[in-house]
Amino acid sequence: MTFPPKQPARPVSGPGTRSWRWQVRQPWLLGLVLACGVLIGANPFRPSSQNPDLTARGYLKFKEILSYIDRDYVDSVNAEELSDYAITRMLERLDPHSVFIPAKQQQQASSFLQSDYDGIGVEFNLFRDTVTVVAPLSEGPAEQAGLQPGDRILAVDGQAVSGVHYTTQDLFEKLRGPRGSRVQLRLLRRGLPKPITVAVMRNRIPNSSVDVAYMVDNETGYLKISRFASGTYDEFKAALGDLRRQGLTRLVLDLRGNPGGYLDRATKIADEFIGGTKKIVYTEGKGDQYDTQTYSRVAGEFEDGALVVLVDEGSASASEVLAGALQDHDRALLVGRRTFGKGLVQQPITLNDGSELRLTIARYYTPSGRSIQKAYGGGRADYEQELQNRARNGEYFHADSIHFADSLRYRTARGRMVYGGGGIMPDLFVSRDTSAQSGYYLKLQSLNLVREFALSYYQDHKAELEALRFEQFSEQFRISDVQLQLLATRAMQSGLPTDAAGLRRCAPLLRTQLKAYIARNAYGKPAYFRVLNEGDTEMRQALNAIREPGNTALLGLAGQ
Repeated sequence: MTFPPKQPARPVSGPGTRSWRWQVRQPWLLGLVLACGVLIGANPFRPSSQNPDLTARGYLKFKEILSYIDRDYVDSVNAEELSDYAITRMLERLDPHSVFIPAKQQQQASSFLQSDYDGIGVEFNLFRDTVTVVAPLSEGPAEQAGLQPGDRILAVDGQAVSGVHYTTQDLFEKLRGPRGSRVQLRLLRRGLPKPITVAVMRNRIPNSSVDVAYMVDNETGYLKISRFASGTYDEFKAALGDLRRQGLTRLVLDLRGNPGGYLDRATKIADEFIGGTKKIVYTEGKGDQYDTQTYSRVAGEFEDGALVVLVDEGSASASEVLAGALQDHDRALLVGRRTFGKGLVQQPITLNDGSELRLTIARYYTPSGRSIQKAYGGGRADYEQELQNRARNGEYFHADSIHFADSLRYRTARGRMVYGGGGIMPDLFVSRDTSAQSGYYLKLQSLNLVREFALSYYQDHKAELEALRFEQFSEQFRISDVQLQLLATRAMQSGLPTDAAGLRRCAPLLRTQLKAYIARNAYGKPAYFRVLNEGDTEMRQALNAIREPGNTALLGLAGQ
């Protein structure tokens, strides 16, 4: 038996130790420096000065593993899909709002913030895999081509779309396209014996983010913003100016369900309400690179009138910044429920292949110093369940179910106490309508039965409805018990069992929604919101707060 040559003992102390360690480490360090140089030279990313070595080692490790998988793994793999997956999972360890958007999804993700798009201009509904036109947009290509509410789209450019289990996004992709291009629609129209084919020339379609603006009475205006897109500020200015010309002296601004968008549009709108030079929002990031402070600067168009802002658990990000600034400066009375709680700033970074990284680089703070962001230390799953937890804890129905730590107390400009650390708490709490929690109601909605029934009713009574002015319709039209029973019968025919108790519970809400959808078809989008607001508890509370003499103290907070 032979043995390998005995290796000399490794020195562990003494004068030669430092020299030996340097000889061993020198090649490794030179290699790491070279790798860092290659990484930095080939990539616009610059690692922070805190841990450049760790960043380089992590990069090389990922590259090495991906190369082994691509070359040696037993089955063929798509290396790009694997890297996209790994990046997505890596970002999940950071926060819930840092995301990676692959190139093929980037255009779709960005369209939410665009103020227009190329398409045919039609609002449609999917009912039992049938595509039904709800309304062609006013003066859009679809309306000019003669599309009517109730038309059923059977095929797009010869390809069947009804009965094929398409998603709404699939249909968007088929109907949208570059302006000037033509699309052939095969339609089934009530009253015609055979389907018809209509050619529609795509064009630029306005994608409004100010859903509606109208005068509730001679002094009170209502304005709803659905998101903060590229054109939101201009739309807001035009709508507010129109209301002012109609006699506006007090305003209800509706931010319910507004998920945010461009921050600068929200701060410019805040500047229209806040006089002088006052802080609207500030951000703090790593170091001072992303620290910013935004102040009111211009002479706004509505700095003195009474202002009430409607918010709920769907109000997030930029809408929370706007609501928080108005509350901190005692400029507006907030009505509704606690907002979502998103106070992280994302910077979009376009990558070489057209994909996009939206990386959290700072946190938002309201003028009083409140952080809007709710906790996310429990992981993404817990974070995504937070709204459901509010429902389970009773927060949507009882204000005293909401508990804030004493350490999160802050003061407004006039000394009122407000809280941070998880959304904006309104000044006047309004519980959610419990009828919306009926299981029967939720199933009706999920099957699109309410909207489909309203469209069918409109088609059957089109001449009678169009003979009425909206004011007559609003005062005189009612959804009867017979019509609710007809809706239940249609639901049963679609596979939803009859539930008399469930129908009774949600009947008031169903009456309002059916009337609103019928008004939408007969009189347009503003009529839809008017009817909805007539039956809306939060809207009634907002109007009471802005009108009633008994609320003088609250109205003082709103600018009068």
